[in-house]
Amino acid sequence: MILAIDSSMGTSVAVVADDGRALSSVTSDDPRAHAELIGVLLERALVEAGVTAAEITGVAMGIGPGGFTGLRVGMAAAEAFALSRGVDLYPVVSHDALGWASEHDVVVITDARRGEVAYSVYSPLLPMRRIFGPALSTPAELDTALGQWATLPRIQGTALDAAALGAVAVSMTAAHLPLPSRAPLYLRVPDVTVAT
Repeated sequence: MILAIDSSMGTSVAVVADDGRALSSVTSDDPRAHAELIGVLLERALVEAGVTAAEITGVAMGIGPGGFTGLRVGMAAAEAFALSRGVDLYPVVSHDALGWASEHDVVVITDARRGEVAYSVYSPLLPMRRIFGPALSTPAELDTALGQWATLPRIQGTALDAAALGAVAVSMTAAHLPLPSRAPLYLRVPDVTVAT
């Protein structure tokens, strides 16, 4: 069974069976209380799935795009759980939870704040599904940034279900597709840097 954790928007935790079925999914849309909620949601997801931590065989970790602090909370929780249980960690681009299962070519768009959006392009005809992105654009320049994909239908992501993220991890590992690195996927440089 896969424990899936994502905090790229709100905070979401799910337990997914080895065939990709959701056994539980709990989510908070609060964009700022990741640290306060992650432990509570993790416990609830396990209880609602009727499983113990010892039964988890892998952890799917949403790597963004997302905000700096929020994203780190979910990733730290996923890494800590995987390390403590000695199970595999599966990094997944958070947009994949929204675009992977689409039956037609589609653009996933999420709020990147500061007047920008993050976007990715998906096609069900290709094994990796995500054919471009994530990348940043302003809403006014999005059609230009999308170019040949500007006329595709769009999914405006306002929340993310970790169960979908876990299903992507199951699909990718079953198909032996390459997973991204464990690094957070930030699309802009941080506001604060270490003084030299």
